[in-house]
Amino acid sequence: MTEYDYEELGLVAGLEIHQQLDTATKLFCDCPTTVREPEESDRSFTRYLHPTKSELGEIDEAALEESMVDREFEYLSYDTTCLVEEDDEPPHRVDREAMETTLEIAQLLDMAVVDQVNVMRKIVVDGSNTTGFQRSMLVANDGAIETSDGPVGIEDMLLEEESCQRVEETDDGVRFSLDRLGIPLVEIGTKPDISSPEQAREAAERIGMLLRSTGKVKRGLGTIRQDVNVSIAEGARIELKGVQSLDDIDDLVRNEVRRQVELLDIADELAEREASVGEPQDVTDVFADTDSGVIEGALSSGGDVQAVLLEGFDGLVGREIQPDRRLGTELSDHAKRHGAGGIFHTDELPAYGVTEAEVEALRDAVGAGPEDAVAIVADDPETAELAIDAVAERAETALEGVPEETRDANEDATSRYLRPLPGAARMYPETDVPPVEPDVTEVETPELLTEKVDRYESEFGLGSGLAEQVAYGQRWPLFEALVEGEGVDPTLAAGTLESTLTELRRDDVPVENLTDEHLRGAILLVDGGDVPREGIEDLLTALAEDPSLSAEAAVEQEDLGGVDESEVRDAVVEVVERHEDQVAEEGMGAFSALMGECMGALRGKADGDTVSDVLRSEIQKRA
Repeated sequence: MTEYDYEELGLVAGLEIHQQLDTATKLFCDCPTTVREPEESDRSFTRYLHPTKSELGEIDEAALEESMVDREFEYLSYDTTCLVEEDDEPPHRVDREAMETTLEIAQLLDMAVVDQVNVMRKIVVDGSNTTGFQRSMLVANDGAIETSDGPVGIEDMLLEEESCQRVEETDDGVRFSLDRLGIPLVEIGTKPDISSPEQAREAAERIGMLLRSTGKVKRGLGTIRQDVNVSIAEGARIELKGVQSLDDIDDLVRNEVRRQVELLDIADELAEREASVGEPQDVTDVFADTDSGVIEGALSSGGDVQAVLLEGFDGLVGREIQPDRRLGTELSDHAKRHGAGGIFHTDELPAYGVTEAEVEALRDAVGAGPEDAVAIVADDPETAELAIDAVAERAETALEGVPEETRDANEDATSRYLRPLPGAARMYPETDVPPVEPDVTEVETPELLTEKVDRYESEFGLGSGLAEQVAYGQRWPLFEALVEGEGVDPTLAAGTLESTLTELRRDDVPVENLTDEHLRGAILLVDGGDVPREGIEDLLTALAEDPSLSAEAAVEQEDLGGVDESEVRDAVVEVVERHEDQVAEEGMGAFSALMGECMGALRGKADGDTVSDVLRSEIQKRA
């Protein structure tokens, strides 16, 4: 990957972190914050959404473009959702627990809390909210975090409702699930203080650590999302949406910088060639007898082929601007927004069944010269016309350089066009929810996870690696309750909650079925001597496979209760006598092999130290 001089390029970046809060109920109703499986839905309904004007009578450009794509939105509802999510009942008051958690986060980010929190409506017509807007409220601003390259300011933090979960594309539009809609979500925006890909990743990691330090945020895939705003001096501000993994942030910034550098180079080359974009035109006749499956399929269904002349673009449409993405890919992204499958262009033709003769005929039809390129779309007449207009519009912006836009982060750390950048015209007051006057006097500042690691090492004697695993894991509240509240051995509790569960997960044991009560019961039985430490894996496996069991019931079912020393000695003697010749020949050299067999014979009912002592004694008698 090309590494640039980011200071010379004038790289400026900022982050928007979206984190779901782990509250009992949703932000504006009493429904639980439980995510369901789509097949659990008991009913559905459909909506069509349209943009509305702001208080100033303006319509947001992003919302307007989204509304031009005619789509039906289907929503799956459940017995854990209500009329508020369906937009058939007004929202309730702001959830108190969500507001208190947000104030804790504000303290960790050293932010100033506003005197009064007012709920606003943010226009969203992509179907992700049944209302056509998202409820959002500014809670705090003007904070800061530290990174190794200097401080990064925190511009603001908003508390808002999570959107619907996108389930799948349908023939008519998009299917969404209402279970996620309304889960409390904080949006944290940094100032544009980030000047390198590495600093972007470090800042995101720092904010993520502070959020998890509250112990009140959801964990797992999809519960936290990062958006990255990136620009270079001669480029434009680009909002990269939906980064799921912190590991991708630095590569995403690098690839966006490369994209902007390449687009600027292309714009310079186009200026030298005095390039321009022609008017779209119908070229269906050129492909009347085509062998191209894509084009023939469109024509046989009553479609046509639309083309646009890109004067001076030859060789540049196929130029790579990100890994495996070209200027032609950018044009194609815009065509796809209007329902087309994509585009063909002369930098990649002849190919895909299009012959050299058809390429020449296409060039003749639109009057293309040697330095020109041609892009085509084959689809039903309405889609083809909308798509080729979008291609022509994007080609026009290529003449200028880098267009401001919102882009979707791909899994390979590249990005694709999503929509224009939103503007202030999409915000207006929410009249159904009264304002909140936050009280920060009763909010305690949580202990940082980094501080927990140090405390676990010093107070509980855990090694640095295990201390970090517990502190940064999801079960540190249970660990602290067991150690500080129940007096459980810290190493036993930490090892079970981290190492043992990890090993069981690797063995395909469904550990996700284990509740805190399962784990608490199992660890207490081991710590109290009712179950040997060697039996913890069998006990947890039984509980995971049948979550209806209590720890005590699982011990009885699996016969995991401890045995006394006489039973241990009997089992060991039986093993030693069975291998009498080996013991006579190898002496203590036979210990390792026989130890495993002894433990297997006792099926985890005896402590390993006890078995080891008895085995050594029996071997020495016979050596």
